[in-house]
Amino acid sequence: MSVSPALPSVSSVAPPTQAELLDFVRRTAADAELIDSLPLDPEGRTWVRLEGPGGSEAWLIGWPPGTGTGWHDHAESVGAFITAAGELKENSLAARLPADGWKTLELSDDVDRERRLPAGKGRSFGKHHVHEVLNESTDAHAISVHAYYPPLPQIRRYSRTGQILRLEHVERPEDWQ
Repeated sequence: MSVSPALPSVSSVAPPTQAELLDFVRRTAADAELIDSLPLDPEGRTWVRLEGPGGSEAWLIGWPPGTGTGWHDHAESVGAFITAAGELKENSLAARLPADGWKTLELSDDVDRERRLPAGKGRSFGKHHVHEVLNESTDAHAISVHAYYPPLPQIRRYSRTGQILRLEHVERPEDWQ
């Protein structure tokens, strides 16, 4: 009788959904002790990596007054974020951009979206979501919680002049970890 070697087990756990990521960031933002533990810098953003659900990547981020991300996307990852303290503004594009193979795009006039996200407000988003997040306050820090699945393979950074969006560079995990 021959014995076959055991096959490695394949995980049957489904990846977290956008709704589950949003639920995670909501629960995390409600943890006052965690939010208060984030060191805040008066000039630059600060961040701490967190353990996200189902193998997701999560971050607690501090935003000094007047700081922002610039236009970017999270490539193939879906995500969610919520403001835990202060207020953030999100500018986003309501348009599906090609994943690869372009450097400059002309956007139509109706793609711009703006959201104000005071403490306790957040949102989830799908793959290739292009946005910028800003703390427009002149005197108060903001703190937010973010989660992405799969863990960020890259972040594409863009510049924008009017309706022209240009891919400027691509960051990989080793650039921000």
